[in-house]
Amino acid sequence: MGDENSTFADGTSVPRVVIVDDHRLFRSGVRGELGDAVDVIGEAGDVDSAVRVITEQRPDLVLLDVHLPGGGGAEVLRRVLPQHPEIRFLALSVSDAAEDVIGVVRGGARGYVTKTISGKDLANAIVRVADGDAVFSPRLAGFVLDAFSATDAPPMDPELDRLTQREREVLRLIARGYAYKEVAKELFISVKTVETHVSSVLRKLQLSNRHELSRWATARKLV
Repeated sequence: MGDENSTFADGTSVPRVVIVDDHRLFRSGVRGELGDAVDVIGEAGDVDSAVRVITEQRPDLVLLDVHLPGGGGAEVLRRVLPQHPEIRFLALSVSDAAEDVIGVVRGGARGYVTKTISGKDLANAIVRVADGDAVFSPRLAGFVLDAFSATDAPPMDPELDRLTQREREVLRLIARGYAYKEVAKELFISVKTVETHVSSVLRKLQLSNRHELSRWATARKLV
């Protein structure tokens, strides 16, 4: 467990945090950016290890990536919150897609910020969510308001549901016009892995090339 006596200068408690992200270097970078603003008591890189660490450590807040091996951030929420509703979750993702934001918020996350956020703003968001507030990057707040003002949930898309979380992420960036090298850099994966994901997406959606893929994604407002 972390230091239960950790406090800010004004005497308030420092939030005890678990960082969940499938990139170890990114987790280290987040630790460095946050500094003494939080007490990081655990890390995880996939769904199973995340559930295990969160259950064992019982943090105040989980900093949760949306796209994780084993089912994604939504799966972590599904497996943890029913048993531990007191734990707060703040999503931190490269994705700013409405479906990702809405998916984890419906799952129980109390906030969603993108990885372009500064270390200072991230620390502030963590403290606020740990205290019970809801925090969203400005552009993303509208997605949440739209989703929860509707009387019915958005319709399911059987074609989109065939894709894994990572395939959706690659699809979105390719549809935005990113080159394979740019996608690889953005997602911290190799160009070869990007090519593999694109081939898989084209096969599953029965499309012939990236131009058809872009039209497909645009028609579904994924870009």
